[in-house]
Amino acid sequence: MSHASVLFPALAGGLYALAGLAYLALWWRASRALRALASATFAGALLINLLQFGLRWAQAGQPPFKTLYESLIVAAGCLALIYLVIELVYRARILGAPAALGAAVIMLVALLRADREAVNLPPALQSHWFIPHVTVYFFGYASIFLAAVVAVVYLVRPGPIGQRRPDLTGGKPIELSALFDGAVRFGFALLTAGMLMGAAWAKVAWGDYWVWDPKENWSLVTWLLFCAYLHLYYFHHWRGRRLAILTIAGFAAMAFTYLGMHLLPTAAQSIHVYQ
Repeated sequence: MSHASVLFPALAGGLYALAGLAYLALWWRASRALRALASATFAGALLINLLQFGLRWAQAGQPPFKTLYESLIVAAGCLALIYLVIELVYRARILGAPAALGAAVIMLVALLRADREAVNLPPALQSHWFIPHVTVYFFGYASIFLAAVVAVVYLVRPGPIGQRRPDLTGGKPIELSALFDGAVRFGFALLTAGMLMGAAWAKVAWGDYWVWDPKENWSLVTWLLFCAYLHLYYFHHWRGRRLAILTIAGFAAMAFTYLGMHLLPTAAQSIHVYQ
């Protein structure tokens, strides 16, 4: 176990957690100092996160996507990057707490898996499709995570977040249903792109676009759930609570696709199960 494998997730996770607490505090108190602390701490955590990713790539001499530990570093970074873009563009911090605390939890899990060293990529994964396929999927995962968090909040408090919370909303009321809908649509587009890339990759590696790998099948289940979401959106009586519940169900399927493959009896047949 290298010291960097422990040190970097610990530092990044601690800073993500501190940023999350600062974002949470903005729900109760408007404060310029809290805004600055939250944003600066979050950016610092992301910088350490990306530095760890770069060092791991340099040390291994290959994209660090193979082990669960490596994938968790990528997942936290993608989540943080998506949120930071939202904050910079919209000046809204309503997603700051779930993004930062979610990244902190991911880093904690990575810390617990820090004994995993770099694993050489098998020939089937040594493809120019590898980096874009994995990267697009993880940005999609991050978007769906944020959509699910907003959907949970919507089920508890369906009303808009008003102008009395300018630190969170950027001065404009935010409809939670519109927020999770936008995140779902963006995430669905990324999942679709990732699936198409994976199909093209499979054709090159195995001679067929779809080989019925267990993870491929669960990726399809997740995709179909969000495909159903997009269709049901146009039935007015499905909007609101029902679509929020479907968003959460889609996230659960996605989480199982990412983390639950080793539980399947067919896990040994999959090249996609993280080591």
